[in-house]
Amino acid sequence: MNRFPLWKNMLVGLILLIGLTYTLPNFFGEAPAVQVAPNRSSEKPTPALMQRVEATLQAANITHKGITLDAHGVRVRLANTDEQIRTKDVLQQAMGPTYTVALNLISASPSFLTSIGALPMYLGLDLRGGVHFLLQVDMPGALAKAAERTSGDLRSLLREKKVRYSAIARESETVRLRFSSAETRNEARSLIESQYPDLQLDDSNDGADQILTARLKEVARRKVGEDALQQNLTTLRNRVNELGVAEPVIQQQGADRIVVQLPGVQDTAKAKEILGRTASLEIRMVDDERMDDPAALAAAASGQVPFGDEVYPERNGRPVLVKKEVVLTGEYITNAQPGFDQNNRSAVHITLDSRGARIFKNVTRENVGKRMAILLIEKGRTEVVTAPVIQEEIGGGRVQITGMDSAEESRDVSLLLRSGALAAPMEIIEERTVGPSMGAENIEKGFHSNIWGFVAVVFFMVVYYRIFGLFSSLSLAANGLFLIAILSMLQATLTLPGMAAIALTLGMAIDANVLINERIREELRNGNTPQASITAGYDRAFGTILDSNITTFIAGIALFWLGSGPVRGFAVVLCLGILTSIFSAVTVSRALVNFTYGRQARLGKLAI
Repeated sequence: MNRFPLWKNMLVGLILLIGLTYTLPNFFGEAPAVQVAPNRSSEKPTPALMQRVEATLQAANITHKGITLDAHGVRVRLANTDEQIRTKDVLQQAMGPTYTVALNLISASPSFLTSIGALPMYLGLDLRGGVHFLLQVDMPGALAKAAERTSGDLRSLLREKKVRYSAIARESETVRLRFSSAETRNEARSLIESQYPDLQLDDSNDGADQILTARLKEVARRKVGEDALQQNLTTLRNRVNELGVAEPVIQQQGADRIVVQLPGVQDTAKAKEILGRTASLEIRMVDDERMDDPAALAAAASGQVPFGDEVYPERNGRPVLVKKEVVLTGEYITNAQPGFDQNNRSAVHITLDSRGARIFKNVTRENVGKRMAILLIEKGRTEVVTAPVIQEEIGGGRVQITGMDSAEESRDVSLLLRSGALAAPMEIIEERTVGPSMGAENIEKGFHSNIWGFVAVVFFMVVYYRIFGLFSSLSLAANGLFLIAILSMLQATLTLPGMAAIALTLGMAIDANVLINERIREELRNGNTPQASITAGYDRAFGTILDSNITTFIAGIALFWLGSGPVRGFAVVLCLGILTSIFSAVTVSRALVNFTYGRQARLGKLAI
């Protein structure tokens, strides 16, 4: 009557084994480490970099606990923080300015667990330690940049339509246009209103001059601010990825502030350096005359650069002489997407704004047959990505950059061009460092609160329900095991609110076993046999357990939907805990009961 089939017992056993396996990594903690990564986002870590790091450590007689290579860079695990700091100094000196060397923390799990994907949960800033920044976005600066672009666009538009003006100048967030007559001003007003509906135009006089003042409408001003904030958020996320931070928090706070939390990062100065990185694009003309002169090229390579030129390397290391005059910059790029050219080679497709499209069209028309260099500038290093020959006039604002080594590089370059530079300046107005010792103290307190709460529940259940109380306690332990395993599989971030949710889940989960045990006792009091009471207790309590947990689950969903930050973390752990508690209370505890009492056909009494 009360027996599970063999397949169900094996399934429960398998689930318990999987839960234990994926929970284990959380008990090994983290080890101090040093991470080495290329400065350029388009350059990926390679086995050669790993070998170079290992050779450097051997030469310096530094003993490490292991070296790993991943998408973020080469990570060296060390025995203690003293060795970590010494290793960082050695590697920084050996690798030079082209590599980022940062302090970090990595999992200390054994390799056999890591090889099967058993990884610990990510820990939040309050548990792991790290750095916290609050950045203020300069919204007036964003509006000033928008006004500067508007000034250039209006100047190009009036020249193209042959509308005469005396002067165009930007004043703070407005653009003032001067005309010699009211008729010309009215003509310009009609033209601008048709082309730029987001601009508010006001007429005024300044002596004999007719003034037309253009400023962004309120809706457009808000959109400029929102776009600047979102681009800065995207840029910061891209840069933080270079630090290899697990689950960083980068989110908007208020209308013009951004919160950046980097758990596990111990090097505040390096974090600041990464956050302040810029990447941009420049288009310049190649000095073809001097490029065809081997003597001039050799002189430039030796440091004697001709007047009016600059020399930068191509991907293959060959120097290229480009003119100092910048034709176009990345400010005119509205979008950049990876793709392929007509020969199925990796490329980046760039879309320019109206002003950039006009400039590019004019330059290509005037320089057919000449070479144009496309330069990528990142962290003070300039490289010629490609230098194609202009075959014909290019209009429409669509530009294609070829010369990419792979599809992955074209994705990286397009990402840099889309969000490599900040849309508005930012400054750090608040900076906090949470030490690893404080994080360890929080973990210890949270762990102790869960353990003592569990012990108290076990003591009560065993005293009150005897053997069935022991079964309930074992199913509660399985519930905790399942919950931590699922959080580890999902690579969720555990914070103090999450630990509170685990304690609450364990406290609530025992309610289901209390309902089952009381139902069994009630059936026994009604004169049913022990085996029939076990069956009725589990079957009839299930509906009540399900109803009560569904209502709590709905509350958890509401917290996740309407909450943010720590509240959402609490809600996620709560909802997962409800699902695991139903399974452990109903299935695991019954498997234990069936295993103990199921084979006794003439069961006289139950220890409940």
